Formats: sequence, structure tokens, C-alpha cells
Amino acid sequence: MVEFCELSVELLYWATFSVLTRHEGLTVVADLAAIDRGIGEQSLSIFHKTFVKAQKYNLQMQKTVLPNWEPETYYAHSWPSFPPGWRLPPFITTSGFLNDYYDDEGWWALAWIAAYDVTLNPEYLSEAESIFEDMKDAYGTTPCGGLWWDKPHTYVNAIANELFLDVAAHLANRAFKKSYYLDWAQREWAWFQGSGMINSESTINDGLDLDTCENNGGTVWSYNQGVILGGLTELSRATGDDSYITKAKEIADAAIAALTEDGILHDPCEPDCGGDGSQFKGVFARNLQILQKASPEQRYASFLDANADSIWDHDREGSELSLIWSGPFITPANASTQSSAMDALIGALAT
Repeated sequence: MVEFCELSVELLYWATFSVLTRHEGLTVVADLAAIDRGIGEQSLSIFHKTFVKAQKYNLQMQKTVLPNWEPETYYAHSWPSFPPGWRLPPFITTSGFLNDYYDDEGWWALAWIAAYDVTLNPEYLSEAESIFEDMKDAYGTTPCGGLWWDKPHTYVNAIANELFLDVAAHLANRAFKKSYYLDWAQREWAWFQGSGMINSESTINDGLDLDTCENNGGTVWSYNQGVILGGLTELSRATGDDSYITKAKEIADAAIAALTEDGILHDPCEPDCGGDGSQFKGVFARNLQILQKASPEQRYASFLDANADSIWDHDREGSELSLIWSGPFITPANASTQSSAMDALIGALAT
């Protein structure tokens, strides 16, 4: 598997670059570099190219939330393309790694923190801090508290708030202003716990109803169960408080119970998860591995191994990895399915 991941890195980078140098592909490269020195020089080149080029990229894109609460991003000149009849938005000029969606910003911040962990390049950590400031400035401006999903202010959801927590907690363990970032991480966690998005089954629904500020009963996606694990693990590290690990394990166990069949992770959108949803399971695997590294449990190691083995045996065709980890391989694979499945392979290799 190590050799396969090494061979996939450059392919993944260029596939990812064609769809806006996706932050998730960059994170996969960083996570592999953290456990495999064989891609050291290659990863440095990818980080540098992405850092220079991605923040200069002009794009036509628009995000929407589908009726099943699945986010989808449409692009004018790449996949997924706008549906027939949609009016194309104007070109926007990005400012650094900022755009109109706070979840995108959070993903980029985490990607640059992952790159910093591998390289110790202060530029990458500084970029993550700058992104955090843009997210922070919008905090508390919703009718429900917390952070908006988007700058047009249409939705308050779990993922944007989990990412805000995760970025703050990561920065508390790396940046100079530890107390500043720790305060924000604890403030966000207190709000998130009280928001009602964690349901009675200890899984996390998609967001809040803006009229009532109550849990909207939206789909339980794997990535919403995953990002919180990384955030709570980093928060435990920053504070020395194991109660955050205990809560993370409660959510992880509930997610595995709710979203697996015969031990293999699935999302409700399968077999058609678009460009965004096809990434979700990898986010869970990556963050479960972070939790596992901090507080090992045999059940998590076995889960990661089982999913990696299933991908390898049933969801691989040549150098490509597809959507459904239990199989069969679905054509065509794409940058999202590839990087998501690689998250699971790397998670197993890292345990």
C-alpha cells in the first residue's frame, strides 16, 4: 500500500489541481509525508506549487445544499459542472485562500497546518492563522450563535463550526498565541455542545433550522462525525483534559454503529455522492486515526484496517480508487474518491 500511495501522489496532485487545487488532496499528501519519508522532496514541491498558485486562482463556482442536506459545489469549467438552466455566477478573484464559504476556508487552514507539521515552514502556519481571523470575524453574527456556513448567511451548519473548532485547537498547539486560540476553541465547543446538533444517539446532524435555532434533523454525514474527533483530540492536547477524548470516543463509536455495514463505512448518498460527498468518508478515517494516535483503542485500529483492506480488495482498479469502499468499483473515479480512499489507506498504515 505504501508504494501505491507514493505512486498516487503526483497523479492526485494534478487531478486535484484541475479542480481548484483542492485542500483535501493537499492534506492527504501531507499526511502521507508524515509517515513516509520517501515522498519528502515530492511533497515539498507540491506544497510550494499549491501555496503559490492556488491563492491566485480565479474561478466561477457556487455551492448549494441539496434536499438531502448534501453540499455540492458546481464549477463553470470543471467537474461537477453547473446543472442545465443555472445562471453562471461572475468570476470572483480569490483573496489568498478565502472565499464565500467558511467551510472551504477551514479546510484550507487545516491543510496548511498539516503542511506546516511536515515542513515547519512558518509561512504555512501564518496562512492558517490569517484564514482563522476571517472565520473568527463572522463568529456570533448568526441568530443562533456560532458561525455561518457562508458569507451570504443562508445556513448555520455543523461542518463550518466543527472546522472553526478544529482550526482553533490546532493553532492552540502550534502558534505563539496559545491562550487566544484555546479560548476560541473552548468557546466554540461550549456553543456546539449546547446547539443541539449532537443528537440523542450521539451522532451529529447536518445543521440548525434558522427559524427555531434547533437541530434540523439533517443527514448524519460521516465527515460531520469526523472533524469533531480531530478538534476534540487537539483540545485535549492543549488542555490536558481527557474528558474531550472521552466525548470524541462516544461520537466515534456512535458514528461507526450508525454508518457501517459489515464493518465498512458508508454515506447515505452512495452510490451518487457528487464531488463533495465523495470526500466525506476519508475525513472520518483521517480524524479517527488522529484520535487513535492520541488514545489507542484496538477497535479503531481494526476498523481502519478493515476499511483499508476492503478498498484494496474491492474498490481499486489499477491506480484508481472509487466511491464505495465495500465495492464494487464505480467508473469514473475522480480526485475526491481517490483522496478520500487514500485517507483510509494512510490511516491504516499510520496506526
